[in-house]
Amino acid sequence: MTSSVKEDFYDAVNGEWLKTAKIPDDHSSTGGFMDLVDGVDKQLMKDFAAMRNHEVEPDTPELAEFIKFYEMAADFQQRDADGVAPLLPYLAQIEKLQNWDDVNANLKELFYNGVDLPVDIGIEPDLKGDGADKRNVLWAGGVSLILPDKTYYDADNPNGPQLMKIFTEMMNQLLVKIGKSPEEAHEIVEQAKRFDASLAPYRKNSEELSDVAKLYNPMEFTQFADQVQSIDVKKLVQELLGTQPEQIIVTEPRFYENLNQVANDETFADFKSWAYVNMVRSLTGYLSEEFRQIGGMYGRALSGQKVSMPQEKSAFYLARRTFSQVVGEYYGHRYFGEAAKKDVHEMVVAMINVYEKRLANNDWLGEATKQKAITKLRSLKILVGYPDELKPVYKKLKTKTTAQGGSLVENVQNFSRIFLEDQLAKYGKKVDRSEWHMSADTVNAYYSPEGNLICFPAAILQAPFYSLKQTASQNYGGIGAVMAHEISHAFDPNGALFDEYGNMDNWWTQADLDHFHELSEAMVQEFDGLPFAGGKVNGKLVVTENVADDGGLSAALEATKATDDPNLKEFFTNWARIWRTKATPEREQLLLAIDVHAPSKLRANVQVQNFQEFYDTFDVEPGDGMYMAPEKRVQIW
Repeated sequence: MTSSVKEDFYDAVNGEWLKTAKIPDDHSSTGGFMDLVDGVDKQLMKDFAAMRNHEVEPDTPELAEFIKFYEMAADFQQRDADGVAPLLPYLAQIEKLQNWDDVNANLKELFYNGVDLPVDIGIEPDLKGDGADKRNVLWAGGVSLILPDKTYYDADNPNGPQLMKIFTEMMNQLLVKIGKSPEEAHEIVEQAKRFDASLAPYRKNSEELSDVAKLYNPMEFTQFADQVQSIDVKKLVQELLGTQPEQIIVTEPRFYENLNQVANDETFADFKSWAYVNMVRSLTGYLSEEFRQIGGMYGRALSGQKVSMPQEKSAFYLARRTFSQVVGEYYGHRYFGEAAKKDVHEMVVAMINVYEKRLANNDWLGEATKQKAITKLRSLKILVGYPDELKPVYKKLKTKTTAQGGSLVENVQNFSRIFLEDQLAKYGKKVDRSEWHMSADTVNAYYSPEGNLICFPAAILQAPFYSLKQTASQNYGGIGAVMAHEISHAFDPNGALFDEYGNMDNWWTQADLDHFHELSEAMVQEFDGLPFAGGKVNGKLVVTENVADDGGLSAALEATKATDDPNLKEFFTNWARIWRTKATPEREQLLLAIDVHAPSKLRANVQVQNFQEFYDTFDVEPGDGMYMAPEKRVQIW
């Protein structure tokens, strides 16, 4: 018996499905987004099988290179025959290192080969610019940890030791397979774990990383470089960029202020083992089936996935990950097309117009702030379906086949280098706001605050989000709410920091900003502490996405009411339907700790409680499970 609409809206809409839905053994979740992902995967694998069998020829040179690479990924007979050999040259490079001087003598090559260093630098857009003139600059972040988040290292978190035990077992097995004795493997893994544990206290956790303003910490480059004793940062940057910048943006200053305690002569052996373990871990998925199975142990434990992905599908995922935009270009042209692109673009424009009307009628913003908000809204760049042109870097990817003496690992490493060189070449250049950061075959959407743009890849533009077979009310409860959600990110606690050009530049009056912070805090409190998956929601971690959900639902609701034949029951029901999800307990617990989105069930249930139209539509009254007192309801946009 499913719940009634009045008691548990999400369960009433999705209960029958939840009772029968089964999570495939090679998945950690099913439903909603994942159903669409599976559909896209199935279609693309079918299409590419025809190309691999030469029944259909790839229609671009880039797609032909992808097919060759996919063939290598799927050739497990060859991968098994190659064994560990393709990995050994990259491990030998690490094994030769005896001290930090050796590291610094080989910095550029280590960096390009993907060897983890105790500094993490790269090129990303500056968050502050001169109007429309935004440049790509040098950034430094905290290095990755073995466990998913700093909080997993806390003494009171039981998941940390459990996961680390599985990681330890996995790495010991892998190192023995590589040729280490059990004693050597044990020592290397323990040293790596010790170095990892020493990094954790100085890293930010997921909640801290979600506060964009606190990630922007400009420093003089020489001052930053001089404080790092283990790595010759000046030499590294000079070799990578051909110049030394005056400034670097540091996301985690505390990490670098304490780095010398972690990376020094006494800890070099631990660092070396850490780099070695990370290299093995990053490349085992490109080796034999045995290595793929062992190397997936930790990931499966983390997600609750029962078995590895089937070989054929894993090969597809591996190849698509490398050639993502090439596959996206094919999918977008084949299954979306220019007519749909134009139609959806018009839908987005219509939703922006609804949003502008709502801003103009807003009753808590002052006139000056309101006009600035409308200016920002009108400046939103819209990306729909797929890019107009393929990024030039993909034209550089040339697969070295087995017949040419190539291996999967060698190709992956070469391609990684090409992508890295392409990113580094952007230093000092103007930011390209038209660049896509998702491929068209991705079932998702995003807002970029530094670009002030919204992107809707082709793959999300399907039922239940959007379909010509659905009513307008259903479509607004699906893709309409998603579109308005992404627009709302321009005015969430992070997005609101950026102006119409994507610069971190305060455009609020102090009174309006203070009131906005009060409303945002109310949204934090609305979700904070809600029980889920044996834990509790962190209201601060999920506040930006919740503000966007609230604004998205509000604007889509208004758009629905303006249609010729509005049906709010269909609108709200489809909102709950798009969030239907069944996931493993492990995945739910992981997302609760690190995901900036609230759990799907709560997104569906709590947000609708903020709108009087929901109560009127379903006759929800005080005493019902779905009832929320008016003074506790939160509406911002």
